[in-house]
Amino acid sequence: MEELRDCQRSSMITSSVHPVACPALSRAISASTMLAGAEGAVKGVQKSNLQSFQQIPHTGSNGWINLLRFWREGTFSQLHKYMEQSFHMLGPIYRQYLGSQCSVNIFLPVDIGELFHSEGLHPRRMTLQPWATHRESRKHKKGVFLKNGAEWRADRLLLNREIMLSSAVRRFLPLLDEVARDFSCSLHRKVQTEGREENGHYSLTLDPSPDLFHFALEGSCYVLYGERMGLFSSEPSQESQRFIWAVERMLATTSPLLYLPPRLLLRLHAPLWTQHATAWDHIFSHAEARIQRGCQQLQAGVGNAAGAVQGSVGQFPGVLGQLMERGQLPLELITANITELMAGGVDTTAVPLQFALFELARNPSVQEQMRAQVQTSWSQAAGNPQKALQGAPLLKGAVKETLRLYPVGITVQRYPIRDIVLQNYHIPAGTLVQACLYPLGRSQDVFQEPERFDPHRWGPGSEEGTTEMGSGAGFRSLAFGFGARQCVGRRIAENEMQLLLLHILRNFRLSVSSKEELKTKYTLILQPESPPSINFTTLSHS
Repeated sequence: MEELRDCQRSSMITSSVHPVACPALSRAISASTMLAGAEGAVKGVQKSNLQSFQQIPHTGSNGWINLLRFWREGTFSQLHKYMEQSFHMLGPIYRQYLGSQCSVNIFLPVDIGELFHSEGLHPRRMTLQPWATHRESRKHKKGVFLKNGAEWRADRLLLNREIMLSSAVRRFLPLLDEVARDFSCSLHRKVQTEGREENGHYSLTLDPSPDLFHFALEGSCYVLYGERMGLFSSEPSQESQRFIWAVERMLATTSPLLYLPPRLLLRLHAPLWTQHATAWDHIFSHAEARIQRGCQQLQAGVGNAAGAVQGSVGQFPGVLGQLMERGQLPLELITANITELMAGGVDTTAVPLQFALFELARNPSVQEQMRAQVQTSWSQAAGNPQKALQGAPLLKGAVKETLRLYPVGITVQRYPIRDIVLQNYHIPAGTLVQACLYPLGRSQDVFQEPERFDPHRWGPGSEEGTTEMGSGAGFRSLAFGFGARQCVGRRIAENEMQLLLLHILRNFRLSVSSKEELKTKYTLILQPESPPSINFTTLSHS
């Protein structure tokens, strides 16, 4: 009977990816059930009540049939909606079989907290096999994103010192502020040149996404290499455009390759694999050229090369320079990690900024509250970006709120090192468990009024955001992952986004013609189906 119910549920799920109301889910994740999930994992559950792994509801037990159905129905592009639908139908935990892969999917913070506590000293997440196969076939070293075990930990600790620690943030924050200011000035010139003037204010409606990609690449390069690329000039280099294209192509081809054997596709010279590998080849070529120039500059002891677009900061040699000067990582490993940071730092920053600007534009009262806080903080900070951000906590709240509604990556994965209990089900050690962020961020059982864009919900002492009790309260904002294996570029991305929003709010009022929800698609990262057009109106400074 249990198998029959699972099959019936599966047929209902695969027929649609649109959310539906499900009283069963609300009952399943009532306070008592959530507490049972947390307490059962921590204190133990009576064996007579504990349910087996095979009793976990699933969406169909034949992974290859499921994969074929995904391909035929285009489910991959709506995977985030499919997950949300699956939780509505099956409850707060279910099994997913795709190809040869089996995962347990969860979304409640108490369960994610238990998963975190079982990740061990060397946390593992799902390997992006197409990326790993590319490195192996090209004889490239792997960076920390693709490594595991003691080797991962040793490299990660070295990178943390240059990117994650507060001392590192203080070094590169002025560089990001410089880029954000230049972006705002460039946009201001465009609005004045191409826009409509009325009562001394200029207004222009445009799709900001191309400029946001330039901003993200310019900021990442400045922090990583210690030099500017000049992407805000009237004619950005074609090489930079090709790099952005390569990153987009790499991301778009990763998702459909995840559940297929990459080595077989490599031997068959399959077009999809060829596109993926070619995109990575260009990304590596771009990074290696810049790293080689960095090596030459360091050896010559002349800092930035003559003729490069110079910034006003000029002191910080970039993460590349710092790593090379310390000499604790061989050059081939520096190259691998810098390349991964470059590839992972463009779309994953530019796309959330599209969503953030859109949400501010369609929530004018929130926008005005943030602008008032930003203006006050900026005037008191006397040009110090760190003080300006500290005095405007709604900027951080806006980034967290954007990533709650539109998580860049829609899952965080771990393989627990010990048997655990989730929702009274036994999960064996070594099982792939995925925390699904899109359903988490939009669940009314976790957030009050989840559809509302409210940066205040993340403020200190705020009572908003959750009706949940227990150990999971700290696992509601997971866009950058959690624990020792959280996103290594987190500090760069967080500050990059906050500083851009700061300077945009200081200089422009944002609006949109339609306040309807944005349609989204998934291509390894979550992004709009069509980038939103936003109206930018210049503001007067007293």
